[in-house]
Amino acid sequence: MIDLRNWIRDVPDFPKPGILFKDITPLLRDPKALEETMDALAAPFRGHGVTTVAGIESRGFIFGSCVARALGAGFVPIRKPGKLPWTRRRNEYILEYGTDALEIHDDALEPDDKVLIVDDVLATGGTACAAAALVRGFHAELVGVSVLIELEFLEPRSKMEGVNVHSLIQY
Repeated sequence: MIDLRNWIRDVPDFPKPGILFKDITPLLRDPKALEETMDALAAPFRGHGVTTVAGIESRGFIFGSCVARALGAGFVPIRKPGKLPWTRRRNEYILEYGTDALEIHDDALEPDDKVLIVDDVLATGGTACAAAALVRGFHAELVGVSVLIELEFLEPRSKMEGVNVHSLIQY
């Protein structure tokens, strides 16, 4: 596998002072890096019966839909408030730089679904935990979380106990 770090750009003080943002747009532009990323995000979950991939807004949509295709699964979006047109469920969470909420359609999952959550970055774990709580609210099985980047210094796995977390790059 190629070193995907070569396609990650650091952007200081974004979205606010003191945050070092990991910009993945160079990776998205490169066909080989993008293909290897999608394959690597899906690989550990092949053969686990994943029926649905849930992608977290917004970059999780890019990766999640491709991972769903690779696994022969469906895709459902987990979005920020006010973006979904149907009745929905909501979960609020804490970010490393504030608070937010996630929503999912009321009919997005069934109890017999096996769900993989996909996103670009796992930082504090708050967003992934909120998404996991939404999935579990349907009594669906959470197979795991697959992300491109994990910010280990923020210790996100400490909030994700019992969750199979797969990350391609760790900082």
